[in-house]
Amino acid sequence: MAGDASALLEEAARAAERARELQEAAAAHISRTWTEEEALRKRALALDSDLRRLQSSLDSAAKKGGGGDGGGGGGGGGLDPRIADKIDEELYRARCILSEGDVASLLPSKAHGRFLKMFLGPVNVRATRKEVQLKVKEEYNSYRVYSDSNSL
Repeated sequence: MAGDASALLEEAARAAERARELQEAAAAHISRTWTEEEALRKRALALDSDLRRLQSSLDSAAKKGGGGDGGGGGGGGGLDPRIADKIDEELYRARCILSEGDVASLLPSKAHGRFLKMFLGPVNVRATRKEVQLKVKEEYNSYRVYSDSNSL
């Protein structure tokens, strides 16, 4: 009987040690993931800032030029409308990738109106798995539709 008890004690001690090792590995993984996410978040914010700056530069160049001379870039000081359209298209693509792709979860959420913010409070849902993001979005939209139809 004493042999069984000591064997159980050793097995329990090994299980406890494995649990501690697993806990340490999980904590290290979470820390690495958080660090990587922070680095991605900083890159996303920097890119978002660059896109805003580029859009502002494009807008001011387009206002200065007033359409240009249509000749394709010689000394008029204006921006060729075709080039401006291409730049605008590239900026639009980049903004779409940021706002609708996986990067969107890294950026701070945009304000959706004072009433909604007062009504719901600070809501910031982030999910790493796409199906969870879609489920949350679907539930939120169904709630909005339900609350809108009841307010009429």
